Amino acid sequence: MRTEHILIIRFSALGDVAMTVPVVDSLARQYPDVRITMLSRPFARPFFEYMPPNVGFMEADLKNEYYGVKGLNALYRRLTAKNFTAIADFHSVLRSDYLRMRFNIDRYRVEHVDKHRSERKMLVSRSDKHLVQLPTSFQNYADVLARLGYPVRLDFKSLFPAGGGAIGRLPEAFRTPKADGEKWIGIAPFAAHTGKIYPLPMMEEVVRSLAARHPSCRLFLFGGGEDETAALDAWSSRFDRCVNASARLGGIACELILMSHLDVMISMDSANMHMASIAGTPVVSVWGATHPYAGFMGWGQHPDNAVQTDLPCRPCSIYGNKPCLRGDCLCMKNIPPEEIVERAEIVMKKRHS
Repeated sequence: MRTEHILIIRFSALGDVAMTVPVVDSLARQYPDVRITMLSRPFARPFFEYMPPNVGFMEADLKNEYYGVKGLNALYRRLTAKNFTAIADFHSVLRSDYLRMRFNIDRYRVEHVDKHRSERKMLVSRSDKHLVQLPTSFQNYADVLARLGYPVRLDFKSLFPAGGGAIGRLPEAFRTPKADGEKWIGIAPFAAHTGKIYPLPMMEEVVRSLAARHPSCRLFLFGGGEDETAALDAWSSRFDRCVNASARLGGIACELILMSHLDVMISMDSANMHMASIAGTPVVSVWGATHPYAGFMGWGQHPDNAVQTDLPCRPCSIYGNKPCLRGDCLCMKNIPPEEIVERAEIVMKKRHS
């Protein structure tokens, strides 16, 4: 009898791939006799390192080895050698559409994600806005599997066991265990688009306030771009017990482990929100141009921990990549730093009560 073998495709972006983790993990645990292969870009491998043994990871370097139609044809030939019995396209973009077409021609069982584009359009409409909760990405991914005949109960908790990831895998500077009563606070002030970034001077006030309220705390800063590194290095030089973690950890694998030991993560609507979420850490998320109603809230995060302000123009963008309609990003500037700090305090108090 042929072994059931599901191919799941999701190439990017970082946060969206992280959002597949609760779904893939739930699928793997509920169908232990089904093989699962996750096809994604090389950066995503650490997300699937802690999966059950029936999950495998396959890299696809779309910028080099599998670039263009010729490269996708080569990738397709490699995939067909794996004897898949079902194809789940969690991405539905040009590249995955092309692969899906090839699989359809060869009569594979194929399903793809429904992005609910019409509902999203109404959510960000300027004249007829429908401010309602849309299906989450987690549910959209699960719906693909259900249509393939694999309904799943989304019961994922964390990549790591209780107590967090193996801190011994981190660089030496991060291996000191957390002292009794000591708070470890993560701050990820950046996002892919300007409309999702809280003004840096205001976020610096958040850092200053937390450092003052918790003089023994450790503040870990996350963000990997060149400009981001410069800003985070500046903060770490100005505040005691504050470190640019991303610059020293060397990649996603160690960042996930450190995040699993945080008491709270303060993040934008960004990949760091999703990474902390799958590491089992509560997140205080800050929302501007985008909105949790679009379905991109971090896994398991409480809606009360989404800090945002109501404006008639919000949300103006699903992904945060459109220019501000007002030209002043008031949706972010209207959020006082004290509100973010107070929400983080509530989260930490609840976690240790």
